[in-house]
Amino acid sequence: MEGRAAALGAGTVLNALATGTGAAFGIDVETRATVELDPAADGVDGEIAEDADADTDLIERCVALATERWGDGEGGRVRTDSDVPLAAGLKSSSAAANATVLATCDALGLVVGDGDRASDDPDDPAVDVTRLEACRLGVRAAREAGVTVTGAFDDATASMLGGVTVTDNDADELRVREAVDWDVLVWTPPERAYSADADVARCEAVAPMADLVADLALDGRYGEAMTVNGLAFSAALGFDADPAVEAMPHATAVSLSGTGPSVVAVADPGDPETDLDAVADAWGDRPGTLRRTTTRNDGAAVE
Repeated sequence: MEGRAAALGAGTVLNALATGTGAAFGIDVETRATVELDPAADGVDGEIAEDADADTDLIERCVALATERWGDGEGGRVRTDSDVPLAAGLKSSSAAANATVLATCDALGLVVGDGDRASDDPDDPAVDVTRLEACRLGVRAAREAGVTVTGAFDDATASMLGGVTVTDNDADELRVREAVDWDVLVWTPPERAYSADADVARCEAVAPMADLVADLALDGRYGEAMTVNGLAFSAALGFDADPAVEAMPHATAVSLSGTGPSVVAVADPGDPETDLDAVADAWGDRPGTLRRTTTRNDGAAVE
């Protein structure tokens, strides 16, 4: 009983730590999961390919919850490998959870909804598990594993469904999902920042700005929302706003992603005023790595 799946990394439009409302968008970097189920196994053993010492509680909990809900409590093994750097603000935990839950469903022989079907329709007779159901189970696992403050339903839905999603993280409710087509540049400095360690009180202090960002996002003004979010949360979380300021003349939008440290700039490919090469030049002397990619609107899938 083996299953495989992949899920997207994502960038931030609105950090949910201030008010519980969040927004994110899927990008073309992936985390892949392989799950091998064994009815005779006692528990689940996890492995993260990029770091043998990394905490595997999240992916192990995802398998356990999925087999409890849709299987017979099978144990086994789960392994993830990823293009998404850990603790960099690019939703590595959400991607790992989504990929693991879908891979477990695949190992159980279940049909998972996809972008070509009504994947969020529980009444679709062709689908055993919708992607939103799988997403919510991964969010539950993340809360139980202690890797998130809000549950990160915004990050999880962007990773699972693709496009831009706006969510109520307190209720795990999807409010908006819309396709976007942007070129993306990510700068990731060498340091790491874990979401569970973020200063929530500092983030709550910028709640009035977060409310403004939410209004912009719900009005479809994602670029403006993203840039305002980046300035507000860079200040709240103690990150330098200079990279964002350097990118603003050349990008549709730029923001601190998640609780950092990555900064993500996006450009509408149809806008001749944008130039991510110029942003890359501005960021090129900073320590860390630059990654060029694009948004994705298809989301996670069984492989």
